[in-house]
Amino acid sequence: MINAAISHLANQLNQQFRNNFHLMEDVAVVSNLVELDGTPAPNANNKLVLTLVNIEKDVMPHRPGNGHRSVADAFLVQSTPLYLNLYVMLSANFGADNYPGALRTLSQAISFFQQQPVFTRQNSPGLDSRIDKLILDMENLKIPDLNNLWSLMGGKYLPSAFYKVRMVTVDSRAVIGQAPMITAPERGLGG
Repeated sequence: MINAAISHLANQLNQQFRNNFHLMEDVAVVSNLVELDGTPAPNANNKLVLTLVNIEKDVMPHRPGNGHRSVADAFLVQSTPLYLNLYVMLSANFGADNYPGALRTLSQAISFFQQQPVFTRQNSPGLDSRIDKLILDMENLKIPDLNNLWSLMGGKYLPSAFYKVRMVTVDSRAVIGQAPMITAPERGLGG
């Protein structure tokens, strides 16, 4: 589910880059910037890299869910949908010889997400059916927080933008119980 959400954003960016820059290959990739051993990720060179840096539960969901569904003479009790906030870093990983290209690519991505901050199946048919919608909000990071984030990611600073991706719905629809449906009042013992 998380992979589907971030991959969808990368695919949308790649389509935008193809349309605007007439590119034949993908520029946006979902990847780490460095491998676990500290070496650069081979698929991230000269790319706009989308990296998941945090996941949090959205404690103020924007859509109520009662977790019940009626079937015949009973209610099926289902697990309630889980709303997540994904924090995604867009990093322009281009060498020093192509720094202007890095800035141009990052600017195009920011502009695209400014023009289309919401992705639904209506405006983005390739969106995974398990995802209700994706809402992007650009987040500000103070310099110390940015420094800490880049240290955690194991890389050197690159031109980047930080986004909060809201409303990723993880709805397993797993039935966790069944409750009988009341169809008619029953008379008590005294009556």
